[in-house]
Amino acid sequence: MAARITTQQKILNAAEALFARDGFEQTSLRQITHEAGVNLASVNYHFGSKKALIQAVIARYLSVFMPALEEQLNEAEAQKDLKTQALFERFKLPLAKLTQINKRGPDTFLRLLGFAYSEIQGHLRKYTQQEYGNVLQHLLQLLKRTNPHLDEQQMFWRLHFVLGSMVFAQVSGQALIEIAQAEFNQQIGAQDVIDQLIPFVSGGLENS
Repeated sequence: MAARITTQQKILNAAEALFARDGFEQTSLRQITHEAGVNLASVNYHFGSKKALIQAVIARYLSVFMPALEEQLNEAEAQKDLKTQALFERFKLPLAKLTQINKRGPDTFLRLLGFAYSEIQGHLRKYTQQEYGNVLQHLLQLLKRTNPHLDEQQMFWRLHFVLGSMVFAQVSGQALIEIAQAEFNQQIGAQDVIDQLIPFVSGGLENS
């Protein structure tokens, strides 16, 4: 017999689906409660605010992704001749683990991150830094190791351009998939987009 879905899970599932489809700013609590089949008081009781609900949706993914990424970074640390592309390739396994949450977990997570970045959800950045700042710092240290020719200012700009490319690829991912199918008869999915993206952002970061 299937486990009963709690009210909290109903709210999280509805919010996740709407946030990933329409973004955080365009999704109202009224839409979420309608989709979840609950009243507004339930959202306030379980989460307290829309920001807290957004953080809870992201937290489901980060709680799986970040520990897996830290394991990958620890393995990368041991590599003598570590390159930027090899470091970015290590994001694949943590992303694949997100299928534990739902079968479209990797795509959903990346779309949520895309909206978080493009809509400037500062509270999410603060939350992520508080909870997983050590993992992010480890990643930055390894990127500096693979790109010793970049100073702090250059690293800042290039990392934000990398993020911008990732946002575009994920928010526009379905359109890119459909264009590739129409123009080149390629049957591809979200993982294929990532495979195309990694060499591009690696080259952009490394270029002196």
